[in-house]
Amino acid sequence: MAQQAGQSSVMREGSQVTRGLEAQTYNIMAAMAVAGAVISTLGPRGMDKMLVDGTGDITVSNDGATILRRMDIEHPAAKIIVEVAKTQDSEVGDGTTTAVVLAGELLRQAGILSEKSVHQSSIIKGYLMAVEKSLEIVRGMAVDITDKDTAMLKKIAGTAMTGKDTENAKVFLSDLVVKMVAATMEKDSNGKYYVERENLILEKKTGGDVSESEIIQGVLIDKGKVNFQMPSRLEKVKVLAMEIGIEAKDTQFDAEFKIRKPGQFKQFSDMEDEQIKAQVDKIARLGVKAVFTTKAIDDLAQHYMAKAGIIGLRRLKTSDVKRVAKATGGSLITNLDGITEKDIGIAGLIEEVKIGKDEMVLVSKNKNSKIVSVILRGTTSHILDEYERGIDDALHAVQNSIKDGKIVAGGAAVETELSLRLRQYASTVKGREQMAIEAFANAMEVIPKALATNAGLSPLDMMIALKTKHGNKDGKNFGLDVYQGKPVDMLKAGVVEPLRLKTQAIQSASEAATMVLRIDDILAASAVRNPAGGM
Repeated sequence: MAQQAGQSSVMREGSQVTRGLEAQTYNIMAAMAVAGAVISTLGPRGMDKMLVDGTGDITVSNDGATILRRMDIEHPAAKIIVEVAKTQDSEVGDGTTTAVVLAGELLRQAGILSEKSVHQSSIIKGYLMAVEKSLEIVRGMAVDITDKDTAMLKKIAGTAMTGKDTENAKVFLSDLVVKMVAATMEKDSNGKYYVERENLILEKKTGGDVSESEIIQGVLIDKGKVNFQMPSRLEKVKVLAMEIGIEAKDTQFDAEFKIRKPGQFKQFSDMEDEQIKAQVDKIARLGVKAVFTTKAIDDLAQHYMAKAGIIGLRRLKTSDVKRVAKATGGSLITNLDGITEKDIGIAGLIEEVKIGKDEMVLVSKNKNSKIVSVILRGTTSHILDEYERGIDDALHAVQNSIKDGKIVAGGAAVETELSLRLRQYASTVKGREQMAIEAFANAMEVIPKALATNAGLSPLDMMIALKTKHGNKDGKNFGLDVYQGKPVDMLKAGVVEPLRLKTQAIQSASEAATMVLRIDDILAASAVRNPAGGM
């Protein structure tokens, strides 16, 4: 931007400054571009995106969080919108596309108001008022649910997976998800049930049909024993879960050893061997028969362990070792010195099993029976990845429903109801905030319109039909059935979602929109490409 007469520049030459309405317009366009990238994935008839990274690896998905995470986005305002997806994904685990699309539409509506000379402060204030009212309305629409409502929980899982590549196996996977939740649920200090996600191990194996997937009680580790001479099956054994290796100890400092006599090298080698043998002897004296470690197990250590009847697994994921410790009632060991009985776990059964073509080790019949493993089968790795994403969304949906004890109708029933009720609320508000609340109500309609568009239906006709139903006394739960092309009572149809999904999407989208609206200048350093020229 050119320096005006009478003004002195305080920024380095070549820096870019974009001000006022121009800056706001660029930011809104960037946000809309992000929303536009995922809006076609929304709903049961949403389309997939093919993502190709710099190495040529391909991901095919319609999961909003996955798409946005892999997109190479530069524009600063666009990155703020991507943060909406991250927040939604971390807090709820689903609804990322809804949150991003809402954020983009809220900013588009704000841009229309700005062109009518409505100041950002009035828009922001009106949006905040609309959010507060929206949360009140949505909570009033919620229906109670408990962990005993198995049939409804399956419908929640099915709704979360609808529109993804899990669609063909939705019934089977919904049942699997509810069983997974039941197997891993724990009680908190207040006596309420919650799902501990760390209690669940998901192993994907190509080959076979998804219907061959199964739940196994215990910790399944995708590695075999390190030495074929080690035992393949052990019952009622002591277990060590470690973050240390069984090998010669490294010197703390760089050292140089000078071999002056032929026997000195053998002497040095014998010292290392003694160190390794001493470590194995210590483990054997503790009565331990199974060692799981994130570090290495030396070849010589493997030999001594096999002679002592100890099974060992090395270079494991930290999460797997922690699960072994939790399942067997032990602790994660970081030092062999000072180990007590409390640190040692007890496993009812450890056995090497063959899953598909791979040797794996199963630790079962444990003290903590709430840790389970799932073998997920599928024809290709791409299909398995999509199954995993669908299961993850469904797990979060069921978990949040149980934790909060509240669900709402899906199929854009909530957004349609908000659109109508917020307009009624706006009529009671004075000043320009009224226009902002009406704009917020308009933005809510982007969700049902997107569902209709993605299904090849007329968004205008569908909105009229939905509003007609919601105008009736008992019509608040009517959403769009894209298969029949008409409004349907979504609670009766079993299309339901966690309350938290909707409340978080509304909050995340509005917070991102107001953050972008507060920006009136873009100051870009000379080394950075002008964000106004992006997207």
